[in-house]
Amino acid sequence: MANPPIRPTARRGTGQLRIIGGEWRSRRFDFPDAEGLRPTPDRVRETLFNWVAPYIVGARVLDPFTGSGALYLEALSRGAGMALALDVNASAIASLRKHLDTLNCGQGQLMQADALRYLENQSPTPFDLVFLDPPFNKQLLLPACELLEGRGWLAERAWIYTESEAAPSSLGLPGNWRLHREKKAGSVHYALWERSC
Repeated sequence: MANPPIRPTARRGTGQLRIIGGEWRSRRFDFPDAEGLRPTPDRVRETLFNWVAPYIVGARVLDPFTGSGALYLEALSRGAGMALALDVNASAIASLRKHLDTLNCGQGQLMQADALRYLENQSPTPFDLVFLDPPFNKQLLLPACELLEGRGWLAERAWIYTESEAAPSSLGLPGNWRLHREKKAGSVHYALWERSC
């Protein structure tokens, strides 16, 4: 009996993500394992970027809980004008910095920072698109949404993507955010919100 083909695997202590569209389509990158890290699956990412396709080119993008950087890199691959990723994990940020160097990407900015402290204490500049997929069971989503809205981090007609354990309608997000699209994959609810003034 023939041996099964050997599949390449990521190094121990790492995971791997694949960019699914845009300039860097099919490129694969390792990312360090970390507690609470849930890279957005390819199928969910594809749905999300179909939703935001009309708005991504030239957009200013914020990814405050970047983790593996899957959404951040995908946005840059698809033509975001500028993207800022935050993560408290130094290894995650160092890994993403290497990826940006490999891709020769000058539109990406990275900062090792606690997202809520950053949003509360930094001078805001408005973003057109924000990805919010914080670690679950840490009560981070609602405070982040309140800071984004209350501190002036969002453009007038910003789009906000959320991943949550609870249904979008139960989250209690800012009243001027209109639920545009929603789906569920396994136990994860994901949704796109449109901000209005």
